Amino acid sequence: MALIRTLATKPDLLLLDEPFCALDYQSRLKVSEDVYKIIKNEQKSAIMITHDIAEAISLSDTIYVFSKRPATVKKKYQISLSNTSPIEKRQNPEFVNYYEKIWRDLDVSI
Repeated sequence: MALIRTLATKPDLLLLDEPFCALDYQSRLKVSEDVYKIIKNEQKSAIMITHDIAEAISLSDTIYVFSKRPATVKKKYQISLSNTSPIEKRQNPEFVNYYEKIWRDLDVSI
């Protein structure tokens, strides 16, 4: 896995740009669990770009919502879910509250 090779160089910061986008849903969940554990065990900081709100909430301590172009920080969320696995975080009742707030901030019209 590319993440393991990257960690071998002992970076201070990991940049993850849509790291799970090529995976089916079940694989995304499993791999996100593994990546979360690796980052926590290695005590690394990571910046992850994703368009998946649930993925962002379950993997992050802080989420930044950006505006449309030109992009500016529209909102910052400190995610205060228990320090459990990403799958367990998705089962936390507060997860839905974060999801709804972030969804509203995105101004998505359907």
